[in-house]
Amino acid sequence: MQAFRSLEHRPFVYLWNGQTVSRLGDALYQLALSWWVLEKTGSATTMGMVLVFSFAPAILFAIFGGVIVDRLPRFRIMLISDLVRGLLVALVAALSYTNYLEVWHIFIVSLVFGIVDAFFQPAYTAAVPEIVHKELLPSANSLTSLSQQVSGVLGPLLGAALVGWGGTSLTFLLNSISFFISAILLLPLLKLEMHIPVAPAREIGAEIRSGFHIVTSAAWIWLTILLASLGNITRGGPTYVTLPFIIDETLKADVNALGWVRSMIFLGSLAGALWVGRMQKVPRRGWFAYGSMVLAGVMTLWIGLAHNVYELLVAGFLIGVCTAIFNLIWITTLQEMVPQHKLGRVASIDYLGSLVFVPIGFAVTGWFTDLVSPPVVFIVGGALTILIWVVGLFNKSVRNLD
Repeated sequence: MQAFRSLEHRPFVYLWNGQTVSRLGDALYQLALSWWVLEKTGSATTMGMVLVFSFAPAILFAIFGGVIVDRLPRFRIMLISDLVRGLLVALVAALSYTNYLEVWHIFIVSLVFGIVDAFFQPAYTAAVPEIVHKELLPSANSLTSLSQQVSGVLGPLLGAALVGWGGTSLTFLLNSISFFISAILLLPLLKLEMHIPVAPAREIGAEIRSGFHIVTSAAWIWLTILLASLGNITRGGPTYVTLPFIIDETLKADVNALGWVRSMIFLGSLAGALWVGRMQKVPRRGWFAYGSMVLAGVMTLWIGLAHNVYELLVAGFLIGVCTAIFNLIWITTLQEMVPQHKLGRVASIDYLGSLVFVPIGFAVTGWFTDLVSPPVVFIVGGALTILIWVVGLFNKSVRNLD
């Protein structure tokens, strides 16, 4: 199949397998952490603050991380990132097992984790074109998304089962092990790293400015980053912060229901990734990408009106399909149109721009959930998401993007 052609290249197989294992561990961890915070505090505000501590450092270090990625060997950066994150989650597992884990521990670990992640994400985006030919980038990006979605489908279900059977400690430990497995699979790639000319440190400012110049000179880039940053609040905030509370408080369901809903979101993403990955080129990319996010907003609103978990499963699946379509179109377009030697810094600006309002959004979402009710948060968030992306379609450069 066209979507799997990049697996003919052994270096990409190492990279892809490692990230698949790591992402599965992340899905276990996120489910367990959400339920741990819910049971420990019962506070949506605290849930939001945990996410604030995770995302804030990634924003503060995103630009610097992108410049470092363009100056140092990318696989080495990813290796160090995996090792540090593995040790951090191992610490959380140990504290949980000994009943010493407190919310402030999670805050600190999330803070350091976010800093390290600010280097990993742009490194991965920039490393894929090093080992995959241009014509295979849609396949590679589709498989990258595929591993994330498969992990997202299986992870919440396994996580819910593990939390019920062995507690959060075991679940945290398995995520730690997944990072070490990913690090081992990165070792064969170190010898394949491209030689990247290192500019003097005084030129870092110029490198950052050149990245911003690329972004600001193309309306479809800066507008999409701006709208994505707003959408990550209006759609992502309810999904990440409020979903456990609408399941627990409104629908009176348990951790298994949370696992199933999150799995359906990723199952939808899997379907969307496979659909896009089998295409050599997506026609009318601007309309497809923005239209998919409008539909995601409709589904977010539907969650707020749902009367049972089954409706959440359907809405979650369609949200997954829509976000996968958008993400794959976006990342492939960047990789095709941005010069390779500047892709790391542009990816970091994208990462920064997409997340810049997220900490505030998560904090506000948590506060708003405690103030009103979980369903109202989803209804308001969905309506705003629809408005954001519909307005974006009025831009001519977006409509003409092909």
